[in-house]
This record gives sequence, structure tokens and C-alpha cells, in this order.
Amino acid sequence: MSKIIQVVTYKSVLDEEKLGKYAALAGPAMMAAGGRILARGMPIAVKEAGEATRTVVIEWDSLEAAEKGYASNAYQAALTALDGGAIREFRYIEAV
Repeated sequence: MSKIIQVVTYKSVLDEEKLGKYAALAGPAMMAAGGRILARGMPIAVKEAGEATRTVVIEWDSLEAAEKGYASNAYQAALTALDGGAIREFRYIEAV
């Protein structure tokens, strides 16, 4: 199976402080679980129906590894810190 790409886009940020606490925990949690952060932040340009929203892209060796990272205690602590501070779209796609 191909590597898996995790893409998270932020539809809206409701609480910057909660997002900051989440971010401080989430990146290290994903990397500790084997994820490789390829990109994160605001887009430098958008086209067509694109929206200038925070985006995070992480590469995983497999869907199982990605799901294990998501379910890890460290990432779940990050989600607890986020506590509704953002509305996000979260998806996995197969790498080419």
C-alpha cells in the first residue's frame, strides 16, 4: 500500500489560545507516532474556490500508523486542549 497523506484544513478558528495549546502538543505527538509534517500554516496563494485557511499536511507510512497516531494518548491530549477552538476538515488520502 502507498503512503498515506493526512490533510487537515481549518474552516474557522474560534479560539486562538486553544489552537496555540493544541498546536504545541499536536505536532510533537504526530511526529512521535511516526508522522512526517510536510506543510503547515496559511497558504501563500489560493486559486479558484480555494480559501485562505490554515492547512496541515502529514505523511504516514500506512493508514494503520496514521490511525494509531490519532488514537495515541499524546494526540488525544492535544484534541482535549483544542476543546472546540476550531472547526476543521480532516481527511486521509493515498499518496501517489
